[in-house]
Amino acid sequence: MAATAATSASASDGATSKPDSENDYMLDVSQLNEVARKGLVDALNSVNGAKTLVLDPSLAGPLGLVTEVALLKHHGVDKMFWLEPGPLSASTTNIVYLCRPQIRWAKIIADHIKRHARESQKHTYTLLLVPRMSTLIRQILEDEGVLGDITIKSYNLQFIPLADDVISLENDTAFKELWVDGDETVIYDSMQALITLQRMYGLFPRIIGKGDFAARLANLMIRHIPASDPSDSLLNTASEKIDSLIIIDRRTDMITPLLTQLTYEGLVDEMIGIKNSHVELPVSLLTPPSAPNQPNAAASSSAAPPPAQTLMKEKKKKHHLTVATDPLFAELRDLNFSAVGKKLNQVARRIDDDYKLRHQAKTVAQLRDFVGKLGGLQTEHQSLRLHTGLSEMLVPMTRTDHFNKSLEIQQNLLASYDIPTQITAIEDMIAQGTDMQLVLRLLCLASIIAGGIKAKTLENIKRELLQAYGYNYLPLLLSLAAPPLAVLLPSPLPQSTPQSVAASKYPYTTLRKQLRLLLEDPDQLDEVENDISYVYSGYAPISVRLVQCVAQKGGVLSNPAAEKDKKGGDADGRKGKGVAGTGRVQAHPIVGWKGFEDVVASIPGAAVDIVQKIPGALDGALPPVASMMIPREQPSTTVVFFLGGCTYTEIAALRWVGRQNRGRKFLVATTGIVSGSSIIESIAGIERGSGTSKEVGLQ
Repeated sequence: MAATAATSASASDGATSKPDSENDYMLDVSQLNEVARKGLVDALNSVNGAKTLVLDPSLAGPLGLVTEVALLKHHGVDKMFWLEPGPLSASTTNIVYLCRPQIRWAKIIADHIKRHARESQKHTYTLLLVPRMSTLIRQILEDEGVLGDITIKSYNLQFIPLADDVISLENDTAFKELWVDGDETVIYDSMQALITLQRMYGLFPRIIGKGDFAARLANLMIRHIPASDPSDSLLNTASEKIDSLIIIDRRTDMITPLLTQLTYEGLVDEMIGIKNSHVELPVSLLTPPSAPNQPNAAASSSAAPPPAQTLMKEKKKKHHLTVATDPLFAELRDLNFSAVGKKLNQVARRIDDDYKLRHQAKTVAQLRDFVGKLGGLQTEHQSLRLHTGLSEMLVPMTRTDHFNKSLEIQQNLLASYDIPTQITAIEDMIAQGTDMQLVLRLLCLASIIAGGIKAKTLENIKRELLQAYGYNYLPLLLSLAAPPLAVLLPSPLPQSTPQSVAASKYPYTTLRKQLRLLLEDPDQLDEVENDISYVYSGYAPISVRLVQCVAQKGGVLSNPAAEKDKKGGDADGRKGKGVAGTGRVQAHPIVGWKGFEDVVASIPGAAVDIVQKIPGALDGALPPVASMMIPREQPSTTVVFFLGGCTYTEIAALRWVGRQNRGRKFLVATTGIVSGSSIIESIAGIERGSGTSKEVGLQ
């Protein structure tokens, strides 16, 4: 990472103030962008001449991250329309459909073709399926009688870089498909994407995972390798840059996404919504202020954003949150929101001091130097204005009674404190008209932590929910209670409950102690900023603790940064192994779940630990396990794949772990970015970000 933010001001100063030579060993994920862009261009070029592109709305965001409209226009796209029911008026002979392999899209496409035939319109149709061909779609088109009129191809869109250390399949419905619909297609798509990573960097020496679907994905990868093209030389060698792949099945930790995210980026996602790295912001925040010309430039009224009440009423415009054009965002995104104001104040003072330097410029050379820095100062100035305004928009939202009551209930539930009282408080929130998604998140959280809610109480709450929010949410409640999801259950379970559900009771109380999930000792509160629990103000995400069980074992048992500060050496007391002034220790070799077998076994779902084998080798093995236990000379990358989605806060926690290790970086891969609200919405069938106009404007 070029300039990752620390989870506290002090940690940030120590961890990112100096360039890190280990960044040279970070995987260049921009290559994935090039692969995706080239694949799209090749698919469009396979259709000669001008063409009309009809686009699945759910693909607009992902495509916007890998290409731009100008490139599409350059390769023959005349106009773009959303794929939706109704007539399609195309001025070109060629019509290209780009969509995911879903039944509804196939039926709309068939309707377009038959409508054009009735109207005697002659077009050439091409269907590009993302990410691969589908027998089901072909069968539907055949049943509709239009298969002979359309050419079916695929556009293999896989991982898309969201940051220099985050890649995503950008599949918003992956969680619902797996745990509600029982559709395991996403496992196969994930396997293909991970195989592509291995084609670029070599075989993962070790695959470690937790969860039943994680085990299926790992086994599918192992079976697929021998069938790969022998010409893929990197699939026949161990990766020199990647030391392992860790697969976390989202179902193994449903507690974390149900909690309210408290990092800056996570809170923006919770309160405003981030989709495909874009957020809708008031236009005035995105308009650069007039160039300042007074001494106190950074603090001037021209730099100040409008009041929060004014901002909320303004027209909104999409903005891409990226550190590539906004270095300040790198410093803010992983901070606990309580520390954002202090950081913004520091940046404002620094920019103000930099502007004042122009008064010290006496010679032509000094003036030239200042003018050379002016562009960067103005960019920082605009970035400061944007994030100050965005923070001011968030503050009123975090001061509402519902928000604070929700946090109080969450903290009490995490501490297993007086569960019945917390459930009563949730019932009160229903009566007060609190947002339905928030109520369901708290209810599911209570059910998981307590091992179920008393049957009579749960039935009363369900009745109140349906009466307050509408009976159209009954399918949602049924889905939350049905296996394999089963996050909203009565206690005790009925005798008719399937054994698989009865065996999946989550051992939260045990894990809280064994994985050091909660800092309960008041004397530990000053250490929060030096532990991953900082991202949730005292709670450590279980998913990230599981990653630490593999890649930073000492961090699970104690705080490595704090221990090093106390002992003057590494977390284990050795001298000279850490990095002076950073609280970092030498990363240990990857040896699977060793030392945490009992803890991992107590969590429902299969545990995976596979040393990959080279196809065609004499003994079939990669370098022996013994050699893998020797510390590597050069830094390596550990890929952490979240099957079912991960939160921005989990990404922030993994960045913290990466900063505490010398010799290991983390690349976060996921099926998509999720939050408690997005999970509830997807299960309920509520979609975000659909196009509202028929035609997509080319600009």
